[in-house]
Parts: sequence; structure tokens; C-alpha cells
Amino acid sequence: MILPKVRDPRLITIRRGGTLTDADHRRLALWAAACAEHVLHLFEDEQGWDPRPREAIEAARAWAREEMSMMDARARGGQAMGAARALHGAPRYAAYSAGQAACVSHVAEHDLGAAAYAIKAVRAANQGVPVAGRTERDWQRRQLDSWIRSLVIEDQAQRDAICWSAVTD
Repeated sequence: MILPKVRDPRLITIRRGGTLTDADHRRLALWAAACAEHVLHLFEDEQGWDPRPREAIEAARAWAREEMSMMDARARGGQAMGAARALHGAPRYAAYSAGQAACVSHVAEHDLGAAAYAIKAVRAANQGVPVAGRTERDWQRRQLDSWIRSLVIEDQAQRDAICWSAVTD
């Protein structure tokens, strides 16, 4: 479970009683897609015949461009997570990252799931390299503009414990 018991209103859309604009919600989806795509090769190197994680990333982007409904993007996320279930290690986490990215359309907080699973994928692929996760986290943060970056970093600090301490140095 990557969602907190008490949700941050800055990560809830205005129409649902929070303060997150639709534009920022879509920016979070695009960031989550970038995080997932950055590690997608870890899945495709092992399961290249299975398009579900790549389709989930594309669904996140299509939703952000308002070319796909939330329900369709979310369904693609579930399919990517289905591709992950039989796997272990880096390929599994990379597919979960893609699934979480597509699910940002449903709940903005899934952005951190996409990022955390990507970090887990990199750590699993680089066992014995203690800086690998931090390097991935720092790359992810550089993909964000300043306002969204500060929100994401605060969210990471608040939810790190329920996201497997993925962003901890």
C-alpha cells in the first residue's frame, strides 16, 4: 500500500476537495511515466515480448494529453501490474512502476509509487552498488520543475516509510 491513511490535500484534485489542479495532476502523470520509462528496459530485457508495461506508460501520457479516459488508463496500469506478478527483482519492479504510472490518472499519489518502484528496480539490478537508488532518485527529481519538485520531495519524506524507504539516502 503506497497511499497514506490521511491524504495530503495538495495531491487531491480540486474537484475532489483538494488543491491540486488538473494541469498539475497531468504533470505528475507525465513525471511518473518518465520514471517508469527510465527503467522499462529492465523489464523488456527479460520479457520484451510483453507490451503491457510499455502500453501503461503510453496510457499515462495519453491520459495527460486528454486522449484517454481515466478508466482506460487505470485499466492499462492494472494490466502492467499483471505482467509483474510472475516475475522477481528488477523486471518485476519495473513493470510495477509502469502500472503505477498509468494509475496516476485515478489518484495523483500513485506518482510516488511509480518513482519508488523505479528506484527498487534500479537497486535490484545493481545489487552491491549502494548509490544506485540515490542516483535514480536524483535523476527523477531533476525531471521536475521547482514547484512540483518541492511537493514531490515533501511527499516522498512523508510517505517514504510506506514506500519501502525507497527515497532514503
